[in-house]
Amino acid sequence: MKARRAAPYAGAALAVAAAAVAGARASGPATPWYRSLDKPRWQPPPWVFPAVWTPLYASIAWSAGHALGRTRGRERAALAAAYGTNLTVNAGWTWLFFGLRSPAAGVAGSLLLDADTLRLIRRTARHDPAAAAALVPYAGWCLFATVLSGSLARRNS
Repeated sequence: MKARRAAPYAGAALAVAAAAVAGARASGPATPWYRSLDKPRWQPPPWVFPAVWTPLYASIAWSAGHALGRTRGRERAALAAAYGTNLTVNAGWTWLFFGLRSPAAGVAGSLLLDADTLRLIRRTARHDPAAAAALVPYAGWCLFATVLSGSLARRNS
C-alpha cells in the first residue's frame, strides 16, 4: 500500500527532474551571452536562480504527487497531462531565451508559461486545494521572469 501512495510522488519527481535537466542544458545566467546583456539594476545575481528554482521544482513535484494521489481515471490522466505540459513549457522557456539567445522569444515563452501555470493551478485546485496552493510561489516566480524578460528584451533589442 505504501508503494502505491509513493508512486505519484516518484513519477512527479522524475518528470520534474527531467524538465529541470532539459532546461539546464540550454545553459543559464552565468553564460557569456547573458552576462553581456544590458540588465536592470533589480536583476538578481546568477546564484539566485538555482537557489530559487530548487525549492520551486520540489514544490511542483510535491504538488503533482499530492494531487495525482487524490485523483483517479480520466481526471488523473488529464491532470498528469496538465503537469507534463507545464513542465514542457517550463523547459521550453529556457531554450527560447538562452538557447536562441533571444529575450523577445523568452517573453513569448514566459507569457505562455504564466498562462499555463495559472491554468494548472485552477485545474489542480478542483482536485486538491493544498496542491494548488503549493504552486502559487512558482506562478509568482514565473511572473517575475516575464517582467525580467520584458525588461531584457526592451534593453537589448
